[in-house]
Amino acid sequence: MDKRKSVFVIGAGSWGTALALVLAKNERTVFLWDKDTQHINSLIQDCCNQKHLPGIMFPENLKPVIKFPADNNVVDFVIVVPCEYLEDVLHKLKNNKSGEISLCLASKGLAPDSLKLNHEIVSDIMGDIHVGILSGPSFAKEVATGLPTAVTIASSNPDIAEHYMQMFHNESFRIYTHDDIVGVQVGGAVKNVMAIAAGISDGLGFGANTRAAVITRGLAEITRLGIAMGGRLETFMGLAGLGDLVLTCTDDQSRNRRLGLALAKGQNLESAKSEIGQAIEGVRTVVAVKELADKYQIEMPISEQIYQLINGEIDPRQAVQNLLHRDPKQERF
Repeated sequence: MDKRKSVFVIGAGSWGTALALVLAKNERTVFLWDKDTQHINSLIQDCCNQKHLPGIMFPENLKPVIKFPADNNVVDFVIVVPCEYLEDVLHKLKNNKSGEISLCLASKGLAPDSLKLNHEIVSDIMGDIHVGILSGPSFAKEVATGLPTAVTIASSNPDIAEHYMQMFHNESFRIYTHDDIVGVQVGGAVKNVMAIAAGISDGLGFGANTRAAVITRGLAEITRLGIAMGGRLETFMGLAGLGDLVLTCTDDQSRNRRLGLALAKGQNLESAKSEIGQAIEGVRTVVAVKELADKYQIEMPISEQIYQLINGEIDPRQAVQNLLHRDPKQERF
């Protein structure tokens, strides 16, 4: 077996399954693993992910597996788990896989405990290892059904960005490469906080004008933080910045937006999370964003209100009022 033609995808949720389908379409042998053995058994039995992507059948070269890793010849790993589980997966990978490997991270979030970006967590645990970051405006169902999508693969190593671009790119899944690994991750993570805000705004019936303001000023906050952390301005005007922000703030396929809608209608946080039934990264990320804003001494008023809301300090309508009552000022990033 050509070891560069095989890929091990870790995480069999909707997004992990969608990316596995893309890779399988590109004639890779794809092993799809998840810590939930019962879920994997269902995938094996049904030949599709009925829980998250019902009716989209797996081709023969997409193989759900119980064993980790499925084949010792595999060197390419795509990690698609909620960010809170990233460290556990990396330790498992380190303990079960020897030899040189490369990683593509397709999860979007920030760690509130360490305030580190995902590639930094990889470096801490795995040492000097090649890492690519996949990010951009992409809903799993649309990717899985082959609707046209464009995303970014970022890496500080151009050869790795090119490698994963070649691995994922096809006629319906267009890949752009990037070298701003910091900016791409910040954009992909913090847009989830803004999606909660957009959902709250729409859930309260504030209309299209308010939503446009949330998106625009949300982009300013994302850019401000990203530049403070070492990202570049132009990154936030692209797919991993503005593109992903617009998508997740305006469509109800976004779990973070749906959370905001639920909170605006009076549902409590735990009830809303339970009803949505999948990871809502913005809830965890906003804690890290608040700490990072304090660390770098930058203003992030939308994020601040979402942080207070998630902590139960204010209700959705008060959060909006707090933003509206801020002193007028010159518009700037």
